[in-house]
Amino acid sequence: MSVPKIFESEYRFCLILWENEPISSRALSELCNEKLGWSKTTTYTVIKRLSERGVIKNEKTIVTSLVSKEEAQISEIDELIEKKFEGSLPAFIAAFTKRKQLNDKEIEEIRRLIGE
Repeated sequence: MSVPKIFESEYRFCLILWENEPISSRALSELCNEKLGWSKTTTYTVIKRLSERGVIKNEKTIVTSLVSKEEAQISEIDELIEKKFEGSLPAFIAAFTKRKQLNDKEIEEIRRLIGE
């Protein structure tokens, strides 16, 4: 199953949800106002849109995610690799490592992940 697209402002909303779920839509609206400066209407609109796309569930005013943070991140990376690196993971890694100096701990962690 493919992960529905989550746009940048929706992702910031999801970060709040993932950290606090399950949460009432009212409490979520208050957090979004505090952290994002959103009105209640904006928050409820985002809840409705993400519910329609199958990213979250709003049942009896309790909001929970249907897509995990990890799933959303993996989907974004996959899209980035496909769009910008013609689907080549090695090309992506090469570009990434040329721009960011990795320390020994990070290199070891990457090796461990590849080994798995």
